[in-house]
Amino acid sequence: MNAAEDALSSLPPEIVVRDQDIVSKYTTDFRHLYVGRTHAVLRPRSVGEVQQIVRTLTGRGVPIVPQGGNTSYCTAATPNRDGSEIVVSLERMNRIRDIDTGNLSMTVDAGCVLSDLHDVASENDLVLPLSLGSQQSCQIGGNLSTNAGGIAVVKHGMARDLVLGLEVVLPDGTLLSDLNPLRKNNSGYDVKQLFIGAEGTLGIITGASLKLARKPRTTVTAFLAISDISELSSLLDRAQRFTGDAVTSFEYVSNSSLELLLGKRSGLRHPLEQASEHYVLLEAATSSHLLDLQGAVDALLDEAITEGLVTDGAVAANEEHRSHFWHLRENIPEGEVLNGGSVKHDVSVRTSKVATFIKAASGLVTAHRPDAILSIYGHVGDGNVHFNVVPPKDAVASEFKASFEETVSPLIYSLAAEMGGSFSAEYGIGRLKLDLLARYGDPGKITVMKKLKKALDPQDYMNPGKVVWPG
Repeated sequence: MNAAEDALSSLPPEIVVRDQDIVSKYTTDFRHLYVGRTHAVLRPRSVGEVQQIVRTLTGRGVPIVPQGGNTSYCTAATPNRDGSEIVVSLERMNRIRDIDTGNLSMTVDAGCVLSDLHDVASENDLVLPLSLGSQQSCQIGGNLSTNAGGIAVVKHGMARDLVLGLEVVLPDGTLLSDLNPLRKNNSGYDVKQLFIGAEGTLGIITGASLKLARKPRTTVTAFLAISDISELSSLLDRAQRFTGDAVTSFEYVSNSSLELLLGKRSGLRHPLEQASEHYVLLEAATSSHLLDLQGAVDALLDEAITEGLVTDGAVAANEEHRSHFWHLRENIPEGEVLNGGSVKHDVSVRTSKVATFIKAASGLVTAHRPDAILSIYGHVGDGNVHFNVVPPKDAVASEFKASFEETVSPLIYSLAAEMGGSFSAEYGIGRLKLDLLARYGDPGKITVMKKLKKALDPQDYMNPGKVVWPG
């Protein structure tokens, strides 16, 4: 009996899944770029069972791959191909442990699906301000392990900014329990931050205390055509000033991205009568029943249209209109998939340099692959640009992508680095971006990351081969 089988045989059989028809959904990554293997999937029901699993597996030298909703874009939650690793899924740990409306906080199991947490918060007249395209399936533990971004970062920050406390099972089975949802707790190192964005390489997140916000009483959503991409930063600044910093989302969508979707989804309609090269999806919200947010946005648009900055626009008259605007934005990735997929570049620069980056990167693509189709969109309010490239209609998609990633993608990443940006804004590192981290990451930071990994997981049992190589 090998080490993995020996370990599995000593665990409660009701948490062990061996049926390979079921196991297969845990071994294929979200984008179907990588297929691994595993002897079994373990589905613990409690923190105690997670501790038991970790002690049993690491005690026998068996590596662990923690998994939430398996929505990683960088294969961070996928086991390797040799079958030596065991997947531990947190999906059965989905309990709401506490909600404190007076403290604007909730404490939850790591396996809670993000949209379910939205529902619970809403039932209490609150919101959890973390919103992602995959929120119907992603789990909060995975969101924190990857420091997820999403559409509300401009006001509420990344996932790490919403964490008050964290519970983690360490590689030796020890439980780090720091779940107290305090706003102020200056009692030494803020160790919970080590595990946010670590992608399961330092331990398994089993619970979290999260910040909530008051539910908006007024939300204003506008889909705008802008005349010049260079004015993105200026328009965002004006929007914040006019609304008193009430902007929650400020999303850029290129016309080419929108057309890729509309061309394949006949049931969807364009929000505006005339097409434009550049669009902005602007949303502002307030919990106050006294502030005239609609008037503020109307004044903003009057000025922007008078000056020619905004050439056309539509303001959502009701929730159906608002949902349609957001449906278009959130399904831009689907439009890429329906057109052969894309080479993805999840980059970030200063918000003041987003337009400059888009122009320069577009020039690089035009110079090297003028036949390529650009699909550019992103969270302009936080500087995150999804600069994606779709194969030409007559190209063999796999061949185009491989060639582009080898010849042009390095130029795009170098451009971001030269502008003081990042090669990974919100997707993380996983397995796919280790080479980019080695090339563009700060050597001092990488050294510290390796030391932390060595200190907490000296045998490299926790999600090996992801984020940073040990040593």
